[in-house]
Amino acid sequence: MSTLTLTQAINAGLRKAMEADPKVVLLGEDIGTLGGVFRVTDGLKKDFGAHRVIDTPLAESAIIGTAVGLAYRGYRPVCEIQFDGFIYPGFDQIVSQVAKLHMRTHGQVRMPLTIRVPFGGGIGSPEHHSESPEAYFVHTSGLRVISASNPQDAFTMLRQAIASDDPVLFFEPKRRYHSKGEVDLDAELSLAPAMGAARVVAAGTDATLVSYGPLVATALDAARAAADDGISLEVIDLRSLSPIDYGTLEESVRRTGRLIITHEASETLGLGAEIAAAMTERCFNYLEAAPVRVTGFDIPYPPSKLEKHHLPDLDRILDGVDRALGRPNSLTGLEG
Repeated sequence: MSTLTLTQAINAGLRKAMEADPKVVLLGEDIGTLGGVFRVTDGLKKDFGAHRVIDTPLAESAIIGTAVGLAYRGYRPVCEIQFDGFIYPGFDQIVSQVAKLHMRTHGQVRMPLTIRVPFGGGIGSPEHHSESPEAYFVHTSGLRVISASNPQDAFTMLRQAIASDDPVLFFEPKRRYHSKGEVDLDAELSLAPAMGAARVVAAGTDATLVSYGPLVATALDAARAAADDGISLEVIDLRSLSPIDYGTLEESVRRTGRLIITHEASETLGLGAEIAAAMTERCFNYLEAAPVRVTGFDIPYPPSKLEKHHLPDLDRILDGVDRALGRPNSLTGLEG
């Protein structure tokens, strides 16, 4: 086992994939000599050459379009979008081309393309640097969408994404880039948990708390705080946002009877809305209360000095737990 930050784990995953397959190439803005704005690709150009770690112009549509052509020619391109809010110039390429080529041809045209997207807030960045656009891509059939919350998953799931013939969007929680964890660098990929599987990270009996990416750590903090108040929360890390592992969620909700979903993205038509609807359909007779969403607000991402009010934090999640349990609301003092 090695202790790595999430950034170092992603770097190690890229290195492992490039060592295993010469057809793996990286594309992105400043990813070569600089090593990327977050230094995720640090050292890879020196070790693998400029023909495999390619600095591109500032043109996201060109990055994605070039990767589509490379995938057609048998390569496994990995694109880095420098910040979440910069992905929109490449949006048309992703939803109009990338999503359809593999699915519409029933696999006859392979599209082994991985798009890495640093996402979410909490690092004090200016506008367009702290967004959570994952729902746009979850809404588009033909794309796999995943997010890692810890270094081991980042190392493993990125390699699984690169090895997949499906196009994959890999959302990296940038405010967790410096979080450390144990990583088994020698683990067999074939023995790792499936890329599409959710994971129960804390067992509990009173309510199910679902999250992914940057908020999994906050959800675990909430579970520890709730335990001090005698409440047992089961925390699930979704890991795969599309497809969603509803089997794991169903098994949990049928036991606990209560569901809270938390994410940084806006509430309206976010992942929380989809999960709440799906669990209501599948577990209606088991639910003791309506599912509760704890999310970012339906506003453009605020200036950095105000983001702490926008992002779900420990208090807001615990307030959601109180509402799901029908307890007096801890923020407002009102009944849920």
